[in-house]
Amino acid sequence: MADMPLPVQTISDLARQMQAGSLSPVDLTQQCLARLDALDGTLNAFRLVDRERALAAAQAAELVLRAGQDVGPLHGIPYAVKDLFDVKGWPTTAGSNLLRGEIATEDSAVTARLARAGMVLLGKTNTVQFAYGGVGINHDHGTPHNPWQETHYVPGGSSSGSGVAVAAGIVPMALGSDTGGSVRIPASLCGTVGLKTTVGQVSRAGVFPLSWSLDSVGPLTRSVEDAALVYDALQGVDARDPSTRDAQPRDVLTGLRDGVRGLRLAFAETVFWDDADAEVVQAVRQSGEVLAGLGAQVESVEFPEAAEALALNPGGLVIAAEAYTIHQERLEAHFDAYDPIIGSRMIQGKEISAVQYLNTTRAWDRLRQRVQHSLRTVDALLAPATMIPARPVAEVDASIESYVDCNLKYLRNTSIGNILGLCGLSVPCGFTREGLPIGLMIYGKPFHEDMILRIGYAFEQAAEWRNRTPNLAWISSA
Repeated sequence: MADMPLPVQTISDLARQMQAGSLSPVDLTQQCLARLDALDGTLNAFRLVDRERALAAAQAAELVLRAGQDVGPLHGIPYAVKDLFDVKGWPTTAGSNLLRGEIATEDSAVTARLARAGMVLLGKTNTVQFAYGGVGINHDHGTPHNPWQETHYVPGGSSSGSGVAVAAGIVPMALGSDTGGSVRIPASLCGTVGLKTTVGQVSRAGVFPLSWSLDSVGPLTRSVEDAALVYDALQGVDARDPSTRDAQPRDVLTGLRDGVRGLRLAFAETVFWDDADAEVVQAVRQSGEVLAGLGAQVESVEFPEAAEALALNPGGLVIAAEAYTIHQERLEAHFDAYDPIIGSRMIQGKEISAVQYLNTTRAWDRLRQRVQHSLRTVDALLAPATMIPARPVAEVDASIESYVDCNLKYLRNTSIGNILGLCGLSVPCGFTREGLPIGLMIYGKPFHEDMILRIGYAFEQAAEWRNRTPNLAWISSA
């Protein structure tokens, strides 16, 4: 393992080295590719890698630096995207063999923005089939291996490969999408930072949809500052996505280091904690002590809206209805090609009436208005990102019943935030006795990403977890 390239550092650290001239985009990209070569045969984070394209982009970024041009903090930084995002000339398979011949004719809005920021795209990461699952299992393309255990543990989904790629130090950032937790679940289970953005703040154009009501785009990163840097580049109006028509760019960088003194943070005493793993509960509660020690006012509040959100999401009714609408023709013609669990969940959407759908979405709107009132005196809510840590793939995938049970457990705390329209941040806050990561969920009001990033940054700087990385020596003997 002595010749294994070291894990890539944070974007902010790498950017400083590039500005100082001690690191070049080409050298960094080659380091990432070398680490990918050494690890991904075991970890299976990536679906597609385009070395020539990545090195060409790195060379272009290097020329800009040599010319002395003023560049931003993302310039020359390699990254990866979940295989839902269109990249011109590459297939977008959405985790399914059904789409392996679907070649994108233009870039998604967010990959185009990152290209303009000078980022270097290495490739696409594996995902759950059609992004419909929180466990991270994929029977078509294989399930990425959670890097914290030699035994094959689930990585969380559906942005499974993105979580693994960042946690293993192959890239400092990978994009994911979050409909019911698909950024925050793999972030929690793999020990990275994961930002769920407010719907309407980041364009979804060119991203294979699951639910137009709930889909959002967000980064998985090695630090909170990195998440803020990427979000700053992603946000804004895009004519291709009508949900962004009122998006107002928000400054998430100026106040990032302002700390938490005087902020009112609250443990949401509701279903978030029901039947949660004892080690998860302990780690998240201790996070409150850290924040209180930094000067925040940390208390507990009743938050009945969380339970109401779950009650207003029977069987994932809205996602099922919208997913069926998106997949109707393909489902009817190729149902047997769908993963049995995913296909059966989607096909249920066929039976949902217009009255059920409209009554549910209208009830969501009313509940979201109440939440705005309930949170008027609270700067953020605190809760476990996932109620349980990662589990062995063999245990989770042993039967349909075990899969469904774990899927519901992973999605429970995250899906609440999607239904309520909140933004959310998962930050590592501890480890189980087995060495599995635990995530702290910081929920903020819609469009208040600046606040949750500020809180997450303060916590991260005060905690020891930000410097801990998985020991991957076992891969050398695999």
